[in-house]
Amino acid sequence: MTEPQSTEQDPCDYDVVISGAGLAGCAAAILLARRGARVALLERRSDPAAYKRLCTHSLTANAYPVLDELGLVPALEEAGAVRNEARWYTRWGWIVPRAAPGGPGLPYAYNVRRSVLDPLIRSRAAATPGVELLPGHRVTALVREAGRTAGVRASTPRGEREIRARLVVGADGRESAVAAAAPVRGRSHENGRFGYLAHFRGLPLPGGLGQTWFLEPDMAYAFPNDDGVTVLAVLPDKKRLPAFRADLEGSFLAFVRALPDAPPVDSAERVSKITGTVDYPLRSRVAAAPGLALIGDAALTGDPLWGVGCGWALQSAHWLAEEAGPALAGRGGLDRSLARYARRHRRRLAGHQWLAADFARSRPFNPLERLMFSAAARDEALARHMHLFASRLIGPLRFLSPAAVARASRVNLRHRAAARAGRGTKGAA
Repeated sequence: MTEPQSTEQDPCDYDVVISGAGLAGCAAAILLARRGARVALLERRSDPAAYKRLCTHSLTANAYPVLDELGLVPALEEAGAVRNEARWYTRWGWIVPRAAPGGPGLPYAYNVRRSVLDPLIRSRAAATPGVELLPGHRVTALVREAGRTAGVRASTPRGEREIRARLVVGADGRESAVAAAAPVRGRSHENGRFGYLAHFRGLPLPGGLGQTWFLEPDMAYAFPNDDGVTVLAVLPDKKRLPAFRADLEGSFLAFVRALPDAPPVDSAERVSKITGTVDYPLRSRVAAAPGLALIGDAALTGDPLWGVGCGWALQSAHWLAEEAGPALAGRGGLDRSLARYARRHRRRLAGHQWLAADFARSRPFNPLERLMFSAAARDEALARHMHLFASRLIGPLRFLSPAAVARASRVNLRHRAAARAGRGTKGAA
């Protein structure tokens, strides 16, 4: 593999070096190279078919425009990715979003296993002019000059190597080596739940829809994926961890069997190990500094119960390309563009993360959540409204807007009035 040589006129080996050839890193490499940047895409693993195993395997609808720009939609459809319509169980019944009569269909993206998605997008990145994929390259340190990041040092199959670039991008996950070495602030929130998941074949779901169970405080979800495989995950309160650890398989299956309208797990074929994590804190980091940007889980690690990580990985890569691409092409200052990216990242995701961190304390619904979820189980317009929020197409302020809260209040008042009238009718009879 040819290594570009720096020149006196061009002291950088590349315009951009990206650590991590997963979903976020590959998307950023493609989008930045299309904008004229020379990109080194570093991946610590050497296997081209490597993929992330601990994942919801779901791309929320906010990611669809990025998938479309990347040109991946036809390939995902051909690979059997499942459009991710969903419904949610609550103590007030099922919330089932449906398109409005005569209106457009509900927005969607896809459920697709990372064993399919990751090699697909990595091969697209490697074939993009301007991108050089460097497998077996693990970042060990940042190169710092004059108060800014100027490159990386990496362990490679040929030994240690220094790679200089105008921009270093950390796309190396929640345990990001780039973020750990970067001069950026961060926060961590404890997660009061642990999680385990497994893949099953032959697990029918009503209407073929994904399902999420809000059991307050326990959680679970079942997402249909490509090739007839369903991802089934349980996220109990950490108080249940000792019993789960004592008999993981038995506890996992017992938890699923006890779900309301439980999927028939005993008649399905489990085609993977039961895997998971007992400690998955929510982390937020400032997404940029001079010469450096963080995307995907390196910038923000959300709660896996919401299934938003893949969507945010693609969105953050897209935001970075939009902000930094022109500067890398010589139009504007790079560090100013990175500051804009950091502000955009915070503005778009901080509210979502705050709500997720609060709910991760493994608590029951608060009064406002009870209002919105109960009304959404009774009103189709509010069910669609919740679908937009769950898909991260609207933010918390719009989800909890005065108009939405007022409608939810009216729905519940009408429900209570009808219930009282029904009881009165039965008493008279």
